[in-house]
Amino acid sequence: MKRITFNLFRKHLTRLAVYSFSIISVAYAQRVHQFTEGLYLETPYSYGREAVYSDEFLWGYYSAKTTTPKGGAPGLVGTNEAKWTAIQTDTSGFFRPQRSTAGNLSSPNNPPGPGRIATASAPTRNTPQQYRGPRSTYLYLTYQSEKEQAAILNIRGNSAVLVNGELHTGDPYRMGWMHLPIQLKKGHNEFYVRGLFIAANLTFPTKKISISTDDLTIPDIIQTEDNSHLQLGVIIINNTKNNINDLTLRTTTAGRVRTTSLPTVLANSSRKVATNLDASAVTNTGDAITYLQLFQGDKPIDQSEIKLRSISNTTSYRKTFVSAIDNSLQYYAVTPAQGGIKENQALFFSVHGAGVEALGQAQAYEAKEWGTLVAPTNRRPRGFNWEDWGRLDALEVLDIAKRTLQPNPYEIYLTGHSMGGHGTWFLGATYPDKWAAIAPCAGYPTLKGYGSADGLVPDKSDNPIEQTLIRSSNQSDVISYASNYKNLGVYVLHGDADRTVSVDYARQMRSVLSQFHPDFSYYEYPGGSHWYSNESVDWKPLFDYFKWHKRKVSNEVNEIDFKTANPGISASYYWTTIYQQIEPLAYSHLQLQRDLKQNTITGQTKNIETISLNLNDFSVGSSINITLDSLNTIVHTRKDTDSLIFIRKQMNQWVAVPPLSLSEKGPHRNGTFKEAFNHGMVYVYGTNGSAAENAWALEKCRYDLESWYYRGNGSFDIVADKDFDKEKYKNQNIILIGNSKTNTMWQSFLSDCPITIIPGQAKIGSKTFNGTEIGGYFVWKQKDNPTLSVGVITGTGIRGMKAATANQYFAGASGFPDFMFFNLDMLTQKSAGLLDAGFYTNEWNILN
Repeated sequence: MKRITFNLFRKHLTRLAVYSFSIISVAYAQRVHQFTEGLYLETPYSYGREAVYSDEFLWGYYSAKTTTPKGGAPGLVGTNEAKWTAIQTDTSGFFRPQRSTAGNLSSPNNPPGPGRIATASAPTRNTPQQYRGPRSTYLYLTYQSEKEQAAILNIRGNSAVLVNGELHTGDPYRMGWMHLPIQLKKGHNEFYVRGLFIAANLTFPTKKISISTDDLTIPDIIQTEDNSHLQLGVIIINNTKNNINDLTLRTTTAGRVRTTSLPTVLANSSRKVATNLDASAVTNTGDAITYLQLFQGDKPIDQSEIKLRSISNTTSYRKTFVSAIDNSLQYYAVTPAQGGIKENQALFFSVHGAGVEALGQAQAYEAKEWGTLVAPTNRRPRGFNWEDWGRLDALEVLDIAKRTLQPNPYEIYLTGHSMGGHGTWFLGATYPDKWAAIAPCAGYPTLKGYGSADGLVPDKSDNPIEQTLIRSSNQSDVISYASNYKNLGVYVLHGDADRTVSVDYARQMRSVLSQFHPDFSYYEYPGGSHWYSNESVDWKPLFDYFKWHKRKVSNEVNEIDFKTANPGISASYYWTTIYQQIEPLAYSHLQLQRDLKQNTITGQTKNIETISLNLNDFSVGSSINITLDSLNTIVHTRKDTDSLIFIRKQMNQWVAVPPLSLSEKGPHRNGTFKEAFNHGMVYVYGTNGSAAENAWALEKCRYDLESWYYRGNGSFDIVADKDFDKEKYKNQNIILIGNSKTNTMWQSFLSDCPITIIPGQAKIGSKTFNGTEIGGYFVWKQKDNPTLSVGVITGTGIRGMKAATANQYFAGASGFPDFMFFNLDMLTQKSAGLLDAGFYTNEWNILN
């Protein structure tokens, strides 16, 4: 078996674009301005895996309490504690702010490099593992422009930047491909950069609209397969002040031409778009050039070319697909079984670690004789920690793999390394009936105990409102519902000398499993670091263990022991589904025993209001006795058309009820603000407010578009309220930006919502909060579709709106309930600035 060292493995995975294909790009910029001088301010801020964030400088900036930056001057009016300090770049072109005498090492919420998963996850380029900077820093840069002009800002190492007052997302992992199209004004331009150890430059594009091939989503050309309908993801940069909606992209591969109409690209923005290509004329393995030509109308405006891999069907390869989450192009990787893929073989589902590409993950395994390996992406090498949209990406790819590969449904196995080890623990506990066995390698169980660049998921607070926010992250804590592993085979692999993810995490889970699990295997690799060779994942005893395990058939499972914190994430286990909870997002526990001969179902429930039972395994005509919680017995006679029964707890007894109305909460739509970012979401921004409010709404869309692209390799449509076509987007989730005055689509979607936001006032059920500095987020159901939602990002005035701009709802496992509201003062007072947060009832009411 071929073995590679960890450094080579890491370089191979994180620089996969260089390894697997080379990019030949037409430069979109000629002149470059490198920032070499600036000022920095040591000021506290905290952006973690929680809804509450704090940022003293941003609070001052939005409150007009910041001073003009100059050396020795205080950063905020009325304080002498933090002062601006002059700084220059070092010989590598990076700013390195120094710690004050009272400074400490960077906190977990603002680490000096890619995070606490340092060795295993960090790209090798410009990773300052030994750099000891201030706890938190803003860097002030300026540029004197001789005219109003377009520019592209590239910063590596920051988490965000204010450009002349507009907030943009950053490049915390120093990937280098985050190009921000901006408009410089004539004269003085200001950049407040959040982060430390950064490099920054401006380039001045020679073209108004251009192609960027820095960050492709790319398929492989697989010989013997149909390659006539491949799709490629490529970046289009709009350097103008106008939305562009008449673009087409032409691809030419071995003489075969395909032309694709592109979606609208927002003014001063970039967008990753999917384009079609026909590689059916490529008949040999090796490199194949695809030419890209961008047209506006009939006019060619840019061109580029890339190299694709043409490979045999026995080589690890990439496949692209359109995601239902946001209609963007994503990919997954496959290592075929020996001799090629065959139906009814095993499927090994492998989830990668932080900083690792899916193709590199697949290539770490040698082909297996008895099954094919599939590796999803988590949307990015770091992405969402396999939670939230990383979880949805895994489920999408699993469904595609089962549909296209036709594996044996009882031989589907889950494994992963590092962050993917966490993904294995998480996906295994969340969907325990999907796998025959799981095998976490060098993994940690929960983000409440191990954090990366976004820090830890908080687990306690003295503030009752913050406790509600924390409860919204319960699904991440798999230790609390580890009993879900009971019917799964579990193989735990960890190096006993792992300094990145301590072996103590494996030992912790060994202790947890030993309390109830009848069949788990545990191995510590002697002297094993975090990555000691390909055997860190491709470990023969692990796959031998898989061979011994089969996924159970429904009629073999007569005991249910299943927990969930959110039926909207995980509701079903074999023949039962938890439909509704009593206390939203607290843990629900269902323990049932079924006797098919005696026609009985008995058991205990906790925090469950409504469940369904599938009765297919009982004979038609039988009378089934159902007794839960030692209460009354429901007698149900099964008819030939009757396979599902719903029962609900009412007045301390269980009663059979008709199938639930889809207008109520349930697995199909259970709320939480994050649920709105799915089903091809489209942003609708308000244009009916003041000039400042309208500008904020558009800026907020652009900020979220950048954040979503950076974290999730995605994109979405952005439409002004006055241009919104409800019929066009009738099957998509909606994200409204603004309030009931500034966004004219408010009444169309929220007329029946118990939350109303008007200038100067927020009404949440019977509660009323007055003031213009209130911001908030909430979700609501769409009336005309039982699965779709509306997400709302709002404020009672411009300062409240700006307080809602920066957020952590795209951070993996951060907890957001159905609604939350806060003052601008949250940025300095943290949870003391919260006003309200909570959940709707199962009938979508607010209990105050």
